[in-house]
Amino acid sequence: MKKTLKMLEDNAMLTAAEIAVLQGRDEAEVADEIERAKSGGILLGSRAVIDWDRAGGELVTAFIDVKVAPQRGVGFDRVAERIYQFEEVRSLYLMSGGFDLQVVITGKTLKEVALFVAEKLSTLEMVTGTATHFLLKKYKEGGVVYQKREEQQERVTFL
Repeated sequence: MKKTLKMLEDNAMLTAAEIAVLQGRDEAEVADEIERAKSGGILLGSRAVIDWDRAGGELVTAFIDVKVAPQRGVGFDRVAERIYQFEEVRSLYLMSGGFDLQVVITGKTLKEVALFVAEKLSTLEMVTGTATHFLLKKYKEGGVVYQKREEQQERVTFL
């Protein structure tokens, strides 16, 4: 199953038939394996990696480091559950280091992202501090290189 999952992680568009051919296995067996992974909560979804800059859908992405006061008996889980319910939140991670959580959000403008932090995130009583970092350029995401560097022409400088 791990080999099939890795192939789907690398390319979610592969069909059971294609995976079966690549692995030299029976299609029905691979399809059953994929279904078991879905029903067992192992395969949670599939996504396409899209270069929105090239597609013309400009969005602002921010990584927000969050310090929280964990609650007795539930630790960080309760605050994380509250935060990931905001529709702006794309990803949420429990982290080690100076901050407890990292929230990844997208918005149409810098102001929209700033308002999310100021009006929604920072106002939660268990949040004690935030630090926001804006994404400037994507080079690689999910194992996919965004824009390969074009060959640079040699430049000769005369002094």
